[in-house]
Amino acid sequence: MLNVPQGAALSIGAVLGTGVIALPALAAQTAGPASLVAWAALIALSVPLAATFAALGARFPDSGGVATYARKAFGERAAAVVGWCFYLAVPVGAPAAALFAGAYVAAALGGGTRTELLTAAGLMLAVTAGNLGGVRVSGRLQLGLALLLVTLLLTATATALPHAKAEHLQPFAPHGWWAVGSAAALLVWGFAGWEAVTSLAADFRRPERDLPRATAIALVVVGVLYFGIAAASILVLGPAPGDAPLAELLARGVGGQVKVLTAVAAVLLTLGTMNAYYAGAAKLGAALGRDAALPAWFGRGSGAGEVPRRSLAVVAALGGVSLLLATLTGTGTRPLVLLTSGAFVLVYVLGTAAALRLLPRRTPVWWCAAVAFAASLGLLALSGWYVLGTAAVAGCALAYQKFSAKKFARPVDPADVPIDVGV
Repeated sequence: MLNVPQGAALSIGAVLGTGVIALPALAAQTAGPASLVAWAALIALSVPLAATFAALGARFPDSGGVATYARKAFGERAAAVVGWCFYLAVPVGAPAAALFAGAYVAAALGGGTRTELLTAAGLMLAVTAGNLGGVRVSGRLQLGLALLLVTLLLTATATALPHAKAEHLQPFAPHGWWAVGSAAALLVWGFAGWEAVTSLAADFRRPERDLPRATAIALVVVGVLYFGIAAASILVLGPAPGDAPLAELLARGVGGQVKVLTAVAAVLLTLGTMNAYYAGAAKLGAALGRDAALPAWFGRGSGAGEVPRRSLAVVAALGGVSLLLATLTGTGTRPLVLLTSGAFVLVYVLGTAAALRLLPRRTPVWWCAAVAFAASLGLLALSGWYVLGTAAVAGCALAYQKFSAKKFARPVDPADVPIDVGV
């Protein structure tokens, strides 16, 4: 079973991933120093979003996570859409995250594309192996990774900030204020993750107490580290911090074998993110199989404390296929990032909408859900054409759900009947 530190570490790992490595540069290229406004906005949005999912997980601990909340609020179709979007987004996003780390390793060790691909494949195999041992093993692994990461990122920020220059903030919005919205759409990648641990809620010793505490710890840590790295990147390195701002910050503040240090940080960050997402997606896939939103073959391992090895194997296999296709087609990481972000934004829209029906109305957590729902709709609009991929997945989910409802109908559980808490 998970304790509070392990749960916090899983949340930190799910959210604070490769975004620290790549997003400060991408956001600065998009909006200049004004990208800090986008960072601040996404951090602020994280508070109601994380609070909403923590409240849902505490009240309805189940391996289905957001799909379970959608089922309770809106029925089987909504649950299938949410479940498929989350489950299939992980194998698309995993290669992008692994390739981010692989690029840093290649820069440190040489070998170019070959090293990058071997590193990416090795990371994907490592997190698969780690999750085969169950949530207890992955939770302990995550706690160790989180402690190392927090130490390294705080060191990078604190040692580089003495070199900050206020003039690097001018001009503040060189590409106009609309560019802040474009930067925010990119940054969704870095803040996706607050929903990931909800699929593990039933694995906490006391979900109603431990999950909100773990989420609160993760919120503080993620907010401080993300904004610290983003601000230091611009203040120290200028409005165009280059493709590897974390490496440059370490070079200014620490010196030494910077490329090696940054490669280590990249690998640790990626392991933490992928470990949390593989754990959550594997549990979710098993729950979808249990609930007939996927074939029943997936359903083994959906219970608390069980290991969903079949679902995990599918996630790992699909991730390998995505990596292979990205390699053969020469697809960069940006489309993978935006496709994944579009899928998670739809998960947020339906998850927060479910919270508005399931949580007690006009309470603080209900208002958090209302703010998160409105913000998620805005992010969905900013996703642009990449949301079409999410729409295609949603269509496939609805088609399969209709098929399975006829062929493999499961007994109706009264707890799954859509409900409305009322006033």
